[in-house]
Amino acid sequence: MNDSEKRFKTKTGFCHILPEEIILTRDGIIGNISKITVGSSIWRAVLIYGGLSIFLLYNAFDGFQRGQTLTSVFFALFGLFLIYGIVKSLNNSATPIIKKDRIKNVKFKKAIFGFTRARFEVLFEDDNQIIKKRLIMLPGSLNNGSKETELALQIMREEKLLDI
Repeated sequence: MNDSEKRFKTKTGFCHILPEEIILTRDGIIGNISKITVGSSIWRAVLIYGGLSIFLLYNAFDGFQRGQTLTSVFFALFGLFLIYGIVKSLNNSATPIIKKDRIKNVKFKKAIFGFTRARFEVLFEDDNQIIKKRLIMLPGSLNNGSKETELALQIMREEKLLDI
């Protein structure tokens, strides 16, 4: 690694911080699965979650007609939760390259042990001048997550990307 490139591990590969841009690469089994399911667009995941939520809401409606109230309520709540997630993620991006001069804000979110991973939320302007959010998920606690998170924070601070 040379002075002009800094790199840290992510959930599915590596984040390379170059002088002009941030490049996210996928590596290993998790990265390969992510390439297949998501690709470079968030729309595949939205379609999968959308189909699953329609299936759950249909089963909730069908169960309600049959008198299975408890099952119907469970399916309806889970289906609505998925729709909420879809609406929240419509502005997300899966782009692997972010130009530094288009970054508006970078936030760090701490991990909640056992529930969430530490992550960076990068707000940037895409080619169509639309503000998008790119999540950079950091490794979990089983993959030396705290050490990798500290390294990632150090690099992001050195590059003056945090607290833009």
